[in-house]
Amino acid sequence: MTPPIEILLAGAAFLAGLVDAIGGGGGLISLPALLAAGLPPASAIATNKGQAIFGAVSSFASFWRRGGIDRGRAPLGFVAGFAGSCIGALALMAMRPEPLRPVVIGLLIVATVVMLAGRRQMAAPHAWIGQDSTARTFALVAIGLGLGAYDGFFGPGTGSILILAFVLVFGDSLTRASGNAKVVNLASNLAAFLLFAQRGTILWAVALPMAAANAVGAAVGARLALRRGDRLVRWVVLAVVLGVVVKLSRDLAR
Repeated sequence: MTPPIEILLAGAAFLAGLVDAIGGGGGLISLPALLAAGLPPASAIATNKGQAIFGAVSSFASFWRRGGIDRGRAPLGFVAGFAGSCIGALALMAMRPEPLRPVVIGLLIVATVVMLAGRRQMAAPHAWIGQDSTARTFALVAIGLGLGAYDGFFGPGTGSILILAFVLVFGDSLTRASGNAKVVNLASNLAAFLLFAQRGTILWAVALPMAAANAVGAAVGARLALRRGDRLVRWVVLAVVLGVVVKLSRDLAR
């Protein structure tokens, strides 16, 4: 690749890490950039996971150090997200992901409507489930497995849907939900990364420079989210969700 293209890819990776740390959906920036640079779809997806894992680690570490993650919930969320992603990635190798796109578009539209219509509820959320430990455990496993599988299988909007799930199901604030989403997101990225690396489909000459930029963007995004709180997270989530809906709708129409 020429130096200008490498610079543009690094810039896209920085923005992807920034957006992903705050509201999820960084893949909406980095994956199209890789495809536009001329990589075949399979290589672009694998390389995107190769660079995104570093940003996921950086973002998770920033939230963890600053107390933005529920540490009691984190281990189970990580395991569920990792297992779900393995299932999704294996399913992806066996079938095409296109049939899932209409479902994803519907989910993201619902998420957008809920965000716009329920701003006051989001500011002072009430959990759909109470404090019953068994119910909360099953809910966390279901969220981790389901969205982890989706991330391993397809991916766009996973972080945003995770945030929404933690707000509505557990009553987290948006900032707290953003931190807790990083646990599942790290696990799902790690699982997909390991599978792609084992298959040798990651183009490391492209992935490593992007990974450095993504990690810096993720660290900056995590600090912005923790300092500016729920208002910033809310608007970034809305922007990302709308962007993903538009992109997937255009892809579906082709």
